[in-house]
Amino acid sequence: MIYLLRHVTAYTYRNAVTHARCTLRLTPRDGEGQRVLSHRLRIHPAPQDRETIRDFFGNAATTLTVETPHRAFRIEAVSRIEVERMELPDLASGLAWEEVRERVLACPSLAPDAPVHFVSPSRRVPLVAEVTDYARASFPLKGGAYAGAVDLMRRIHADFTFDSGATDVATPLTQAFAGRHGVCQDFAHVMIAGLRGLGLPAAYVSGYLRTRPPPGMKRLEGADASHAWVAVWCGDGWHGLDPTNAMGVEDDHIVLAHGRDYADVAPVAGIIAGSGSQHLTVAVDMVPEDEADFAAAGDQPLRV
Repeated sequence: MIYLLRHVTAYTYRNAVTHARCTLRLTPRDGEGQRVLSHRLRIHPAPQDRETIRDFFGNAATTLTVETPHRAFRIEAVSRIEVERMELPDLASGLAWEEVRERVLACPSLAPDAPVHFVSPSRRVPLVAEVTDYARASFPLKGGAYAGAVDLMRRIHADFTFDSGATDVATPLTQAFAGRHGVCQDFAHVMIAGLRGLGLPAAYVSGYLRTRPPPGMKRLEGADASHAWVAVWCGDGWHGLDPTNAMGVEDDHIVLAHGRDYADVAPVAGIIAGSGSQHLTVAVDMVPEDEADFAAAGDQPLRV
């Protein structure tokens, strides 16, 4: 499947911003069952300085500086991506979770995807006894690591309510867990904390999930959204699991970046010099190429 992807982030400010410096992680990754055929970033006002590097985890990070005074700032990322993933593992396959935990300690690799980087607490994902105890119910003695992770994913989906008004990007994991409400970021952080509490490596993945309109309804332009899920290391590699939707990661997911938690992969992060309020609008389109009604090169701007 080939997708056309467009992600537009638009800020408007009450007063003029005289300086902005930010880092963008809006370039989809190659690998993990997907291949980036083309990618383009369009930024207005145009930055005075712009540099793209690979961060430690292999994500493309574009740092830019805007010195032009402005009351509106727009970032448009347009990509063409081929996705073809392997079938999901059988629940009965794989290693026992206790063996996976032991293999983490014995693994000598310090490569960016090595499990050792994803088993300790991180900035947004502390180890919390209550969350570990919650996860433990999915991992009986000598039970499979992958089967346990899938069960934990399904329990989070059943026990937690998706509520975009209950949390924001800075809400602590403990608050989301206690309230059993939140969004995909919260669900992913809770699942990661539970897995790490048991000694199992888990990574935070940012990306996109294709949404399908109800039968007979037209796809709404810009109605898709950024998404987040979990990758768990089961001794035989990494496996993507989406607790928000209780599903394994297949061809309807596109990986943007991965890290230890949201702080490592925020699509847009930075500082501005200015005063007054601001308003943020985000619009995403993820459309199979043969259904797309916008240009892959980004020549038809999306209204936001």
